[in-house]
Amino acid sequence: MDRTATVERNTKETKIRLRLKLDGNGKTELDTGIGFFNHMLDGFARHGFFDLQICVNGDLEVDGHHTIEDTGIVLGTAIRESVGNKKGIRRYGSCILPMDEALVLCAVDLSGRPYYASDVQFTVPRIGDLDTEMVKEFFYAVSYTAQMNLHFKILSGSNNHHICEAMFKAFAKALDAAVSYDERIIDVLSTKGSL
Repeated sequence: MDRTATVERNTKETKIRLRLKLDGNGKTELDTGIGFFNHMLDGFARHGFFDLQICVNGDLEVDGHHTIEDTGIVLGTAIRESVGNKKGIRRYGSCILPMDEALVLCAVDLSGRPYYASDVQFTVPRIGDLDTEMVKEFFYAVSYTAQMNLHFKILSGSNNHHICEAMFKAFAKALDAAVSYDERIIDVLSTKGSL
């Protein structure tokens, strides 16, 4: 089964084309117009072994809000579509990821029910050309359109770059685990019989 999705979203604020292959090698082609955001998405794809192509034409003359949030909407949609009926997948994934002094926990449940929770607070308004308040908006958008539970806990850390990068990489590892197959799971992993 080819677990790949291509999603396009065009509004007055952004034009986005995204292709996600869950069973990839971590290859990327990224152009969001926001350098640090590209760097985070590259880490997500490489550490999750997802092939990811993103081209965004957003209203960066306003700010990065629409570009980042809408990319989250499109990525979440691609995750949901590429996972398909969820038969045989582990459904849950988690990772505690260290990056120098930062230690971040991420947990994912592909439950079909959206929920986002995070205790991560940044101490600077920007990392490179990324507004730090947009990290929450991005992951919130991903969780709701992917229809997943997504949780972050910061266990330690003081460098905002390290914390942010640890979040994206921990999410990659947790999602990779959640979408992986387990031969013991015959149908979907749910007492309801569906997700």
